[in-house]
Amino acid sequence: MVKFLTQVSAAHHEEFMPMVADGASSHVAKTLVVPEKIYLYRLPPYAPELNPQEHLWDELREKEFSNRVFGDMAGVVRQLDEGLPDSPGIPSGSKASALGLGSLASP
Repeated sequence: MVKFLTQVSAAHHEEFMPMVADGASSHVAKTLVVPEKIYLYRLPPYAPELNPQEHLWDELREKEFSNRVFGDMAGVVRQLDEGLPDSPGIPSGSKASALGLGSLASP
């Protein structure tokens, strides 16, 4: 994290940059040195309202995946496709693929 912040700071040395950091250990380490022109806005430890997809995954887990056993990842992806709500932001076809999860079905 220090290396990343140093590189970003060097590339944008005249700009002030606010960044959002979660609670990952590298984001909260006592040895973390934040360059002068970078401000880290730290998210609270658990804030689902700041991460709306948390609600989607809770809903899917409860309604589509509870008490289910799948023979393979392709079955999981099929169930995910059936359970995901239709969204104008997701193109037709495999919703799991549109979300970058289609490769889960590949061996």
